[in-house]
Amino acid sequence: MKKLALACVLVLALVCAWGLMSSGVSVTVNGQEIEGPLKAVVGGWSLVITTVTLFCVGILLAFVLAGVGLVVLGVLALAGLILVGIAFPFLLPLLIPLFIVWAFCAGIRRGKEAKEA
Repeated sequence: MKKLALACVLVLALVCAWGLMSSGVSVTVNGQEIEGPLKAVVGGWSLVITTVTLFCVGILLAFVLAGVGLVVLGVLALAGLILVGIAFPFLLPLLIPLFIVWAFCAGIRRGKEAKEA
């Protein structure tokens, strides 16, 4: 997770540097384009506003997609429960031996825990 965060910060820094180096920003006031040292200030300020806006949109999308993911996960769980309900009579011969094996393993584990205590 730390490597992903570092990669995201690096990509954001590269995008900021690219935005400052390119002269694609043109601000027009009263029909005249801004020139001189104020042009760099306005270009940097617009880059800051763009960066904040992109972060806000990213956070919003993370919450929206997480909500949609939960809905999809709920629908899949419901479909799985329906399929298990339909298939359970056919799985019963398989579940009985599995339950016996599980009970045997649980009994062995309980015996080991009693010896250790």
